[in-house]
Amino acid sequence: MEIYLDNSATTRCFDEVAGLMTTIMCEDYGNPSSLHRKGMQAEQKIRYAKEVIAKNLKVNEKEIFFTSGGTESDNLAIRGCAYANCRAGKHLITTQIEHPAVLQTMKHLEEEGFRVTYLPVDEKGSIRLEDLQRAITGETILVSIMHTNNEIGSLQPIEQAGALIKKMNPRILFHVDAVQGYGKFRIYPKKMKIDLMSVSGHKIHGPKGIGFLYVDEKVKIKPIVFGGGQQNGLRSGTEAVPSIVGMAKAIEMIYHDLENEAERLYQLKEAFTEGAKRIEGVSLNGPAGRDGAPHIVSVSVSGVRSEVLLHALEDKGIYVSAGSACSSHKPQPSATLQAIGLSKDLLSSTIRFSFSVFTTREEIDYTLQVMCELIPMLRRYTRK
Repeated sequence: MEIYLDNSATTRCFDEVAGLMTTIMCEDYGNPSSLHRKGMQAEQKIRYAKEVIAKNLKVNEKEIFFTSGGTESDNLAIRGCAYANCRAGKHLITTQIEHPAVLQTMKHLEEEGFRVTYLPVDEKGSIRLEDLQRAITGETILVSIMHTNNEIGSLQPIEQAGALIKKMNPRILFHVDAVQGYGKFRIYPKKMKIDLMSVSGHKIHGPKGIGFLYVDEKVKIKPIVFGGGQQNGLRSGTEAVPSIVGMAKAIEMIYHDLENEAERLYQLKEAFTEGAKRIEGVSLNGPAGRDGAPHIVSVSVSGVRSEVLLHALEDKGIYVSAGSACSSHKPQPSATLQAIGLSKDLLSSTIRFSFSVFTTREEIDYTLQVMCELIPMLRRYTRK
């Protein structure tokens, strides 16, 4: 038996996506920059993908730029806007619980003379709008706030933050890392005052190595990758047509019945959290129930190290994550867990469970049964 509950790290590709990509790689393999028929066919497939994404977001097709994934999208959005708008100011705002693709980019810009404010979060992992308001100055040029936290599933008040930012200064750019939220929620950048938004394909049952960045047509941004001038010069490099089309197909599929699927995931989450809370020494991190994302549950197990529990579950065919799988394998305290005030003894005893369209109630029940058996045994072993 194999039970995969690490879907915030990556997801299994839809069969339809894999089949479509194989066809394109083997038959419709032209370079979209080529002028012959094969090239024109490839270009048409990219146009189709842009249509799908633009319709989904209710934006213009020319505002969609394909990248290698969420990390590149975050880098392009933050660095590209910082460099393009630095004459207006050199102050940036983000949060303490962002993905490393944002936090490390901000640290890099600090080394180049930019000033960054890192907003704190409450014990559930949410920013306070009053903190954001106080942080904005006449030098602020960009605010970057994630939609959904990848470790504890907290949701940020994106629409309220966007309205606040634009009310204080319409020229301040608002970037949202939506890698974990896209495919679970309907997100409309224009309505939410989002200027730039990052998305990754492999989080929504699409292929790895592909993503996109939404950039409002009014945004002043500089490229960080140079070459043949593809995608209006903002992101050079031959477009990965199979991956682009595969991601678009995944978007069509995952948004086809989004509300019903989100409800199903919330029911799975509620069943899992209720069962987990009945296990002695187990506590939950982040927002409860429907106040958070439908697919992420963070659990701390006192007296049991996360790596020990992870491998014990793996021996039973259950795959989970010790926090985030988005950084290197080097053990380091989670910035998110520290930011919400988790006690030091639980920082190394936290496991993340994350669900997908393939997760079933039977898998949840089996996982809870295994945890009930394993945790007391592992705790006794640890105490010896």
